[in-house]
Amino acid sequence: MRDDALAPAAVPPLTGGLADSVFETADRSPTLPVLARRTDAAPGVWEEVTAVELRDDVVDLAKGLIASGISPGHRVALMARTRYEWTVFAHALWTVGAEVVPIHPASSRDQVEWILRDAGCVAVVVDDEQGIMTVGTVCAGLPRLKHVWQLDADASARLAEQGAVIPLTTVESLRRIVLPDSTAAIAYTSGTSGRPLGCALSHRGLAYPCDVLLAGWGHTAAPPGEQPSVLAFLPFSHVYGLMIQVLCLRGGVLMAHEPEMTAEALASALRTFRPTYLYGVPSVFEKLYKTFLRTAQQAGRGALFERAAQTARDFAEAEERRRLGTGPGPGFDLRLQHALYERTVYRRLRGALGGRAVRGTSGGSSLSRELSLFYEGIGLYIHDGYGLTETCGGITMQPLGREKSGTVGRALPGTEVQVADDGEILVRGPSVFQGYVADEARTRAALYGGWLATGDIGQLDSEGYLTITGRKKDVIITSSGKSVAPAPLEQRLRMHPLVHQAVVVGDDRPCVGALITLDPEFLAHWRAGLALQGESPGREAREENALREEIARAVASANSAVSRAESIRVYRILPEPFAPDNGLLTPSMKLRRDAIARHYAAEIDAMYEARSRAVRRPGTEETADWDESDNVFR
Repeated sequence: MRDDALAPAAVPPLTGGLADSVFETADRSPTLPVLARRTDAAPGVWEEVTAVELRDDVVDLAKGLIASGISPGHRVALMARTRYEWTVFAHALWTVGAEVVPIHPASSRDQVEWILRDAGCVAVVVDDEQGIMTVGTVCAGLPRLKHVWQLDADASARLAEQGAVIPLTTVESLRRIVLPDSTAAIAYTSGTSGRPLGCALSHRGLAYPCDVLLAGWGHTAAPPGEQPSVLAFLPFSHVYGLMIQVLCLRGGVLMAHEPEMTAEALASALRTFRPTYLYGVPSVFEKLYKTFLRTAQQAGRGALFERAAQTARDFAEAEERRRLGTGPGPGFDLRLQHALYERTVYRRLRGALGGRAVRGTSGGSSLSRELSLFYEGIGLYIHDGYGLTETCGGITMQPLGREKSGTVGRALPGTEVQVADDGEILVRGPSVFQGYVADEARTRAALYGGWLATGDIGQLDSEGYLTITGRKKDVIITSSGKSVAPAPLEQRLRMHPLVHQAVVVGDDRPCVGALITLDPEFLAHWRAGLALQGESPGREAREENALREEIARAVASANSAVSRAESIRVYRILPEPFAPDNGLLTPSMKLRRDAIARHYAAEIDAMYEARSRAVRRPGTEETADWDESDNVFR
């Protein structure tokens, strides 16, 4: 059991609800820019919203909600992209004591129906006509649902007009009766297996980790003397995005909204908004790395980039040993090389991210140590964070000056983390959720004596640093009884530029296998760089052989980190990626392993059958050792 004091544990106690921060900031610093959004006239220009402007928008909308019959305790779903109106609606709902139910706008009809019914929502906010159509197909079976508001049809302005007759004193009266332990949000788990569960999160629970992080680490989010700024692009429907929103508004961090999740929109937003702090999921930071590599190769500087990247990792690793007291730090030659690449490479890479970012956080799943070291080496420390929907977001952080890549840091002040005998991570603290909506049995199973059983497996080292090794339910047990955690293998596979996604399989099979999808952009670049000569049929065969060799190298690299019994022996390259649209990824970009296994059941069977025939000894039904990996393309 650990309770590591990484920062001052004494943060100002919460006395009301999350909406109070909007009003308090407006009173204290009315002209402080708190939000930013793209303008319609010029996509590269950002319109800033001051604290007093945000407060006035929240008040006007809160009046409209009251006039529409929204009362304390009512639940309203926000099924919209990451946009300014999402933030205003959330804080207006919290102002009147209502509860926010975030839903990803790309959720299927069945998912939307389940969440609206399970949460008992009385209203839902959608982006556009598509959202109207989705809700329209299910609302007949939802007698509690009274309102559907469409943002693109000026729902905010219409509600504000409707609420003009409501006095300000009514709004203030409702805001002041919101208690810290009132429920602020019903956030649904990602639903990687089975139906998602609604987690009741209190105002206190959502505020606590944000306040602790601001108290201990807020000064590191920007260069000295500058206002910290964050580009919000991950969905607010996920607790990670929700936590970032709360943290920014409670800490005076300028937050920009980028509703488009495309690579082009993100790249443009980073260049023009120029955030001082980055956050994302591992796939975002992996994609950025591959984009750096592809751009360098297209300019004929691929070898230079790879040398610079290795120097960055070596430099960061030496710096880590120095700060942890296990080494002297970078030697003269390494410092000289690093200084050279700083002038020729690293500065340009940071420029592609806006040029002002100093640190960042990766969450949602594990970030590889190699990638963390790369970013630290180029002057942008990206640390891996840990948290769950049930913990209102982050519960660990890297101690300043003692950061250790490859771990998720140590428990936040006031939070306790321990690892059970079977490797499961247990958490206790102020941010642990209130329970699952209408599911006391699951709540009792998750909470025991105040401890939350996270379902994750990991390790605590002697200094209290936590390392996540996977999900308890995801552990694969082969037919020989070998237990394998798939996450580390998948993580290493994705480090190869051609690999987009990977899911490891092998339950009740003779060996571990993998399903792999390719990165379409890097694949096109790779094909263009082959420059294979000859007639088309021959060229295609040589190209396929070259691709097999590249993926075989990726598999060999992944296998180098595990024992022979845990290594990948069979794999398939799939023709299409896993995506939320095909039901194989959650909206927060996590693998739906059960759905993937069902969807590709025939391919998985064929993969193992082909390998079984290949290793079966002539004249007998016995099989040889599954020693060599088998590169099988679908």
